Amino acid sequence: MNCSRPGQFYGKANETLFLNGVILNDAVYTHDRVDWHYHENSYFTFLLEGMVLDGNKKHVHECAAGSLLYQNWQDPHYNVGSKVFTRGFHVEIAPTWYSFFDLPVGLLEGSIRIQDPSLKTLMYNVFKETKLYNGSSQLAIDALLVQLLSGLVTEKNRHDKQVPAWVGKVKEALHAAPESWSLTELATLANLHPVHLSRQFPKYFKTTLGDYVRMIRVQKALSLFPDRNRSLTEIAVECGFADQSHFIRCFRSCYQLTPLQYRKLLLKSSTR
Repeated sequence: MNCSRPGQFYGKANETLFLNGVILNDAVYTHDRVDWHYHENSYFTFLLEGMVLDGNKKHVHECAAGSLLYQNWQDPHYNVGSKVFTRGFHVEIAPTWYSFFDLPVGLLEGSIRIQDPSLKTLMYNVFKETKLYNGSSQLAIDALLVQLLSGLVTEKNRHDKQVPAWVGKVKEALHAAPESWSLTELATLANLHPVHLSRQFPKYFKTTLGDYVRMIRVQKALSLFPDRNRSLTEIAVECGFADQSHFIRCFRSCYQLTPLQYRKLLLKSSTR
């Protein structure tokens, strides 16, 4: 089985940034299929555009724009491309980086599909810092990655404990159509009183119901940014924002940039 060496990814690189213990790579996927292989280091794959299938011994992940995967360095997997233009952002983490922060290299095991919008927000910010790179960016990137990995460990520990059935139902409903639900409708779905749902929601989702929905909407918008045929106004409406100013306020609260500024960062390195 092939082993991918540090900095080796399958595709055409738009940009690769080598930092102390971290390699950040923005690449276009050019292979119809990549057979079974594993990577020398653990890494994140963050799909920016298009679609790809990622399979391992336990799961097959159908990934679209906005999908985020963590792969342990020991975990073999394969990829199947699609006929549409596909671009990914990869963050490869060497064992030395873990040692800098007294973290075990085996902090996480296997392949993990990350759906928590607060964790995805951290990765979108890693991408932003990479595109805005200057001499002090390693500090920001390191801090975001430590927070992301710590959050993944917390999320895994939470999943290992029994959670109420309503949590899964509400999460699935919000991710499928975040703009379609009222509090009363969600409470009916969860078979809870609206007051009880509002109080219990932060316990299992680490934020308020309103902030959770806003993060999902903003990230849905981000997944549409690469489509040059859509204006930001059209994207805002499609994602459930009342108007452009509402969209801008919500977006800036997550990424400290306007949607237009972030979209320019996303598109400037694309070789479509």
